[in-house]
Amino acid sequence: MIAALILFLVAFGGVLQIRTNNADNPYQNARQDDLVQILDGLNSESRRLEAEIEDLQKTRETLRSGADRQRVARSETRKRIGDLGILAGTEKAQGPGVRITVKDPNGKLTPELMLEGVEELRDAGAEAIEINDHYRVVASTWFGGGAGNVTVDGQPVTTPVVIEAIGDSDSLASGASFRGGFADQVTGNAQGRISIDRESSVIIDSLHTQKKNQYAHPASSPTAKR
Repeated sequence: MIAALILFLVAFGGVLQIRTNNADNPYQNARQDDLVQILDGLNSESRRLEAEIEDLQKTRETLRSGADRQRVARSETRKRIGDLGILAGTEKAQGPGVRITVKDPNGKLTPELMLEGVEELRDAGAEAIEINDHYRVVASTWFGGGAGNVTVDGQPVTTPVVIEAIGDSDSLASGASFRGGFADQVTGNAQGRISIDRESSVIIDSLHTQKKNQYAHPASSPTAKR
């Protein structure tokens, strides 16, 4: 039963990280150096995931051997719950990353541009994102309002806008500053100013309040599609 719970949490964590790609390639205008940096970050993330898979395989073998099975299962369950909590925005997070500050003196920053910035950080491997020390960005986060009057989840975003993200700092910085990307559009189309600072430690304290699903519920057993 405990082993099944672990496998469920691992699978669920993987599903939460699946993101759809836009039809247009956002990196088609990126410089070669930027693409190399992003690729290096993705390789680092791949190595991290491979190490995690190896750890999980060792855990599985330990559980199968029956050696201290319950202790290992409880420890692994707590770890997976913590990881899922960070992804869902219900747990605080700390680690290396970037701090992006956007100034919008002409009131031209749009919800679409904010969303693009967040998506670029996600594509670059951001594991946790926060806006203005208050808004935790999760899968359900949405941007609204209009130019110079951006809202996040229905709440107004004051300027300057500070976006903090945890992940590989070089990859995140490159992901937000490649040619034609978020930084270029802030200084170009929005006629604003932007700074991207790599940080050895970013602390994200804000939490996302989960809402009860109105329609979707866990399936107790597989059902045939109709």
